[in-house]
Amino acid sequence: MKILLLSDTHGDLDRVYRIYEKLTDINMIFHCGDYQRDALQLEDTLGIPVLSVKGNCDGCTKPDRKIAETPAGRILLTHGHLEGAGFDETRLLYLAEENDCIAACFGHTHRAVCEDFNGIFLINPGSLTEPRDGSGGTYAILHCEDDEFYANIVYYDRIFPDGSSGNSNKKTKKPSGGFLRNLLNYSDRF
Repeated sequence: MKILLLSDTHGDLDRVYRIYEKLTDINMIFHCGDYQRDALQLEDTLGIPVLSVKGNCDGCTKPDRKIAETPAGRILLTHGHLEGAGFDETRLLYLAEENDCIAACFGHTHRAVCEDFNGIFLINPGSLTEPRDGSGGTYAILHCEDDEFYANIVYYDRIFPDGSSGNSNKKTKKPSGGFLRNLLNYSDRF
């Protein structure tokens, strides 16, 4: 089973369609929120099953989590804004462990992460459209076979090195603030 993992598309699916044309054998798409309506549109347009959760930009104020059964094991899906993503991923690890999951997939930070913590993977595909890690955008591919699981972060600029973004209306990058600005802007606890 091969899964395309996305998050934080924020209404701009041009790059998703562009990469999907190059991918082979995708069985399913996971979308970790911001905007869930993008996930529904992908399912309608591509005709492939999409499992999605709501994020903070979808007005989600209560935990929206789903668990996918795969040949490799269970995978937790959440946006992460209510679980402390970007500050401390311990709660995500505990949630995965409590639900007997091999991985927790999340978004919210717009920064790609793929790490193994004693057999539980924390995977954030980052954002294809609004990356905050200095990359040109990222997504992830999950490979789920019987008792075998691995994930890869893929950089959009490596797939399309010509610099064409696929986004005709891309906004210019705003100057970034520091820790306090992120705390106030991306936390639902204030």
